[in-house]
Amino acid sequence: MSSAVESSFFPSARPFLARCLLLSALLGGVSMLTACASTISGVVWQPENAVIDPKGKWDQIGARQLLVQWTAVDNLAFVSGAGIPTAPKLPDWKRIAAEPWAKEVILGLAGNFDETKARANVEQLGALSERLAKLPTPLNVVGWYFPVEIDPTWGDAPKLATILNKLPRPLWISVYDSANVGPDDVAKWLELWLPKDVGVFFQDGVGVHAREASVALDYVTAMEKRLGKNRVRVIVEAFRPQVGGGFRAATAAELMPQLNTYGARQVYLFDGPHYVPDALVDELKAGLAKGGKQP
Repeated sequence: MSSAVESSFFPSARPFLARCLLLSALLGGVSMLTACASTISGVVWQPENAVIDPKGKWDQIGARQLLVQWTAVDNLAFVSGAGIPTAPKLPDWKRIAAEPWAKEVILGLAGNFDETKARANVEQLGALSERLAKLPTPLNVVGWYFPVEIDPTWGDAPKLATILNKLPRPLWISVYDSANVGPDDVAKWLELWLPKDVGVFFQDGVGVHAREASVALDYVTAMEKRLGKNRVRVIVEAFRPQVGGGFRAATAAELMPQLNTYGARQVYLFDGPHYVPDALVDELKAGLAKGGKQP
């Protein structure tokens, strides 16, 4: 990977070593290696009318970046000036920009809740995303995210390259493997068509019980080999299926081993406002202080 491409992914990010030292100090003297081994780089937030005012203390476990899933979904905008209807209540972007867990923001563009619909409307979502990316916000935007999720069962996914090339950089997409075709095949497939200056968030699949974290790590490693380490980050599913349907927040005992599997990689909890309440943060912080052990 060229130095120009590498630098495009980190326009304002502090060096990783500095983040590790800071977290070590916050955790009361935990060794730098231990602190780095389980650090959360950021949290994901999926805006919706029911969760429009995200609050938490995710910075206490290392989070400094916020990945906003989208700023428009199903033709409803969470920002002003998009040229489409706006949500009944808009997020307080100014307040969010001042939060310690949102010092840097990767801003999602246009998507749909329904995956099939999103894939069918990908050209329209791309055009709307171009407009959204130009709108001013008080956020410290260090990258953009195109929220039409990708997996190898989507035969037309390579056609995304044309759409992605029209969007600003640094740019990210997310990838999962619903068919379990395997780490090497997914990584090779992405290498064939994904623009070389677009990064990947890999959804680990642990929360939906698609795979164990150790297998998810195999996917991440394969992508790092094919795409370059700077282009790959991990979405850690911080939820589990609950009895009767739907999902619940993962417990610290479930989540800590999952986090430890990924070592010093940049990981993002999906999603903070829905599944990582303050009580869970306290438990994770205690686990980190014990060297990554379960609290």
